[in-house]
Amino acid sequence: MWQVYLKELTELMRDRKTLIFVILLPIFIFPVIFGVMGLVLSSTTAKAMQEQHKYVIVNGEQAPEFAEALFYHKNFKRVESALTAPEDLIAAIRAGEFAVAVVIPDDFQAKQNAVEQSQWQLIYNQSSQLDFMSRYFNELLENYTGQLQRQSLSALGVDPVKLTAILKPVSVQKVDTADKRENIGEKFGALIAYILIPLCLLGASYPAIDMGAGEKERGTLETLLICPVSRSAIVLGKFLTVLTTGLAGALITVASFGIWGAVIGSFAGFAVVQEAMGAIATVELLLIFLMIVPTSAIFASLLLAISIYAKTFKEAQNYMSPLSILMFVPLAAAMMPGVELTTKTAMIPVMNVALAIKELIKGTADGSMIALIFGATVALAAALIAFCVHWFQQEKVLFR
Repeated sequence: MWQVYLKELTELMRDRKTLIFVILLPIFIFPVIFGVMGLVLSSTTAKAMQEQHKYVIVNGEQAPEFAEALFYHKNFKRVESALTAPEDLIAAIRAGEFAVAVVIPDDFQAKQNAVEQSQWQLIYNQSSQLDFMSRYFNELLENYTGQLQRQSLSALGVDPVKLTAILKPVSVQKVDTADKRENIGEKFGALIAYILIPLCLLGASYPAIDMGAGEKERGTLETLLICPVSRSAIVLGKFLTVLTTGLAGALITVASFGIWGAVIGSFAGFAVVQEAMGAIATVELLLIFLMIVPTSAIFASLLLAISIYAKTFKEAQNYMSPLSILMFVPLAAAMMPGVELTTKTAMIPVMNVALAIKELIKGTADGSMIALIFGATVALAAALIAFCVHWFQQEKVLFR
């Protein structure tokens, strides 16, 4: 078994593709992802904050103070329009004539004098994820309605000193019990697993294809089978080679995550990231790697079994594509809001490891749950390894 392992490992180390997938990709994947995400997010946010929105205000004379504040706001530019009906304004916005319409009722002043509530309309396209327009409008409206409230209460003879307590009788101060690391881990912990676990699969895919379907195409599998080595030893040697490449990719990825997280945190504006990364102990990084070991064994056994079954290199690639898709389903489920690590989710393959990694990054991991996930993952890996060994014994599989 070890002779087969050393032979396969030596051949892989001579292959440049293996070095790229196992070493270079994990080292550079994190800075590229973090850099691209940060650049896109910052540029998109800056563009959205600086964007000037053309607006139309209907019956602006009914609220001159608000109309003046809206006119002098840096993100709004007034345009003239004779349209007043909501359906006409909607059609004009869809046609791109302006971006937003503010409709003030023509009886607003009368209702204000009678101390009656009035309903305004803000018409705009709400499909944007960065809805700064609504935020700007709400800030202006909140200030304006605050002025109206004070004017109305003063007209009713209310003591001006007590106006603040009357308008807002209860002031709430939020005290967050979660530290910065827990907040960052909740937001990005599942994303780290979403990146880390697929890299383990990617690092094991190419070697697995080459050692099964690749040997069939080259005609070297038969030569290996006539050697005085049992088939169990052959398949286990190949499995250990695939597992080694997957674990090497995982180990390099974990180290890359820690190093690049510290590097990114050292830049200005990322002090919170640096503080959170500094709080992750070496033991927790080792536990993350430990959780990846049986997961990589699961991938290695499945990939090798598929490669052994396939007739050609291309056929093996086609069979492995659905496996990649199936792997992303539990990973995506682990990122959904409200999904927590429980006894039930601890038994779902891949999802349990993703949730465990998130808890470890947050610093809130439960030792018993980590042990349960590790045990369940090891049991599944052992079963799949046994299946892979049995699969390699079948002549109809080896010589399809």
